[in-house]
Amino acid sequence: MGKENVVKKWSAKDSARCILIPSEIDHKYSRGTLGVITGSAQYPGAAVLTTSAALATGLGALRFHSSSGLAHLVLHQSPEALVQPGPVTAWIAGSGIDGRKYENLSTWLRHRWFKLLHRQSVPTLLDAGALYLAGKLDQPTLITPHARELSKLLALHGISASSEIIEANPQEWVLRASSALDVTVLLKGSVTYVARNDYLIELPKATPWLATAGSGDVLAGIIGALIATNYIEILNDPNRLADIAATGAFIHNRAALAASGGGPMTASSLIGEIQQIVAKLLK
Repeated sequence: MGKENVVKKWSAKDSARCILIPSEIDHKYSRGTLGVITGSAQYPGAAVLTTSAALATGLGALRFHSSSGLAHLVLHQSPEALVQPGPVTAWIAGSGIDGRKYENLSTWLRHRWFKLLHRQSVPTLLDAGALYLAGKLDQPTLITPHARELSKLLALHGISASSEIIEANPQEWVLRASSALDVTVLLKGSVTYVARNDYLIELPKATPWLATAGSGDVLAGIIGALIATNYIEILNDPNRLADIAATGAFIHNRAALAASGGGPMTASSLIGEIQQIVAKLLK
């Protein structure tokens, strides 16, 4: 990495500063609108988990986009969701979408979803199947890979690093990935790191019970909602997107601790804890 980087240890107080409280003059569209491109025929549950988590975290409106006929599943769980196109202040893309279909970037670049992201150039979270768009968008961009996904993504950019090498030194590799891809990177793990260039954040160690299917989809939804409500701050402060990502990961772990109680939990059970975790942070 060259010079020694200062690591910011993320706290509850830091998280509270990234949660915007609506004022008496706010309305649903002034509080942020999140566009969600998640889920697929192979992984339909991701659409439900991302949208439910985002709505539980708090935002003005959510617009769900799908070409896999998943709108009925989303509406069954979250009738508040909008399923028609319209303006958004942030995007989530890729959760529950098989990334192997899009390792050839030209496939994604031709896809109507990429055109949506380009047309509304607002802060964007890329997860799972959309990670390959890192560095291809003009807007502030956050990617949320685990070590194996980051290894494959870096290989596409001519950088060789196995998942084992990344896991052995996550601080170095989250910084290198951010610099190489020119995006904010949240590297998931038992200790999660967030980097934007030389700005590095370390999250508290997460409960091992979070290693369960769908957990990453819930994380994406939480962060997406925070991006949508903080979009003006993100456009004005280059480091704000990293702070938002860290706040989402902090809420995610606190919700897991509450849902687990020291025992097994499911990704779905996280969602029911999010609202109370946000309220406690604001107190």
